This record gives sequence, C-alpha cells and structure tokens, in this order.
Amino acid sequence: MKRYGLLALALVFVAIYLFPLYWMYVTALKSGTEIFRNPPTMWPHDPQWTVGEVWARLKMDTYIKNSVIIAVGVTAIVVLVGTGCAYVLARIRNRWMDVVLFVVLMMQVLPSSLMITPIFVAFNQVGLSDYPRLSVILAQAAKVIPLYIVLCRATFVQVPKELEEAALVDGSSRIGAFLTIIVPLARNGILVTSVLIFLQSFGEYVYSRSLITQRALQPATVGLQSFMGPNTSDWSGVMTYSAIYVTPILIIFVLLQRQIVSGLTSGALK
Repeated sequence: MKRYGLLALALVFVAIYLFPLYWMYVTALKSGTEIFRNPPTMWPHDPQWTVGEVWARLKMDTYIKNSVIIAVGVTAIVVLVGTGCAYVLARIRNRWMDVVLFVVLMMQVLPSSLMITPIFVAFNQVGLSDYPRLSVILAQAAKVIPLYIVLCRATFVQVPKELEEAALVDGSSRIGAFLTIIVPLARNGILVTSVLIFLQSFGEYVYSRSLITQRALQPATVGLQSFMGPNTSDWSGVMTYSAIYVTPILIIFVLLQRQIVSGLTSGALK
C-alpha cells in the first residue's frame, strides 16, 4: 500500500511539473477570446490551428536555423576543448587539480546577465562585434564548458587506467591511447553530455539578445519578442510559437531519455 501511495504522490508532482507544458499547447489551440475566458477552459471549444500562419508570418525557419547554428557551434567548441580538460582532471589527481576543479565549478555559478557587460565590451574592443553570431557562440561556449567538463570527468574517471597503461606499453603515445582507447570507451558519456549542451545552447537568450541586433541573425528565443508589444500581446501567437520551438526539443529528449539518464548516473560505460 505504501508503494502505491508513493507512486500516486510521484504522479501528482509530475502532473504539477508538466501542467505548464500542457497549458502552452492548449492555449496555442484557443482563440484570442477564449484565452481570457473566466473561468478558463481546460480544452478549447473551437480549436484554432495557426501553426502555418505563425511559421510563415514570422519566418520561423530563419530563427530556427540561427538557433541550430549557434547550438552546433557551441557544442563543437565545447566538445573539442572540454573533452581534453575533463580527461586531465580525471587522470591527474592532486591538490592543484582539486583547486582547478573548484574554479571550473565556480565559473558555472556566474550568471549570463552578470557576464554580458564585460563580454560585450571585450568583444567590441577586439572587433568581434562585427560577427555577432560568432560572439554569441564563443560567449555561450565559455558559459557551458564547465558543465561539460564536470559531467565528462565522471565518465573518464570510470575508465580503468590499466587499459591506457597497456596501450602505452604496446608503444602507443599518450595522445594515441586517449583517442583510440579512452574516447571510444567514454563515447556514450561524451555524446549524452553533448546533447545536453546542444539543448541548453539551443535555448540561449541573454547573449543573443544583447550581442545580435540584426533580426536576420537572431535565434528563436529572441524572435519570440515579435509577439510582445507595449500595449498589447498576441498570447495565442506566443503559445503557438513556443509550441513550435519546444516540440523538437521534447522529441529529442524523449528519444534519448534512457541514454541521458544512464550517462549521468553511471558514466555511460557498459
């Protein structure tokens, strides 16, 4: 009986957590009048399908393309730089490496809203302001690389050192052993963490809002402001836009949820 009670409690918490998502999809199907009806309706009486209209009117293909470019760029930089850093922190264990790991964790604590002003000034001085999308990619990569390092480090820690030492004895270089032995064994953890970095960068807003002024280069998160005005807001359009934007992320997460959970809890090693 206690087991079923805990299960029921868990389902209640899940329902509360997912209710905003449900409300977003339901509101996207409502008319402007029904959205403000009191008491609110839990399901639209006359569903309105405006996905095609919103997609065409705001040219969402451009916004989605920019979001994908930023996310792919950030993920590529983070994987190339962060994988080696995570490996070093996992293999070299001493007091100084513990200090480095602490510093990396502290970098993750700094919010984007705090860092945007010095980043904007620095990028403007070195000329990166002429390449706004590249500026966002570099800024976001610096923001999320500590998370990648910490998660991948747990994966590398679980790879036995003996395999690497055996490769060195057989004549392989350390870099060769890293690329041919360590990385293949840790590939699942690397892929799972890369997916998390991609999803987080796909939803980046602060740097894009501050560093990109050309509408043609803005990602989907910034494009959502097109529905918001000083005197009125198209809430039906906002919810439809959000549904279009969020659905691919949900699909990716649902398809990879087993791998993500496995990678985060056990280092993704079999």
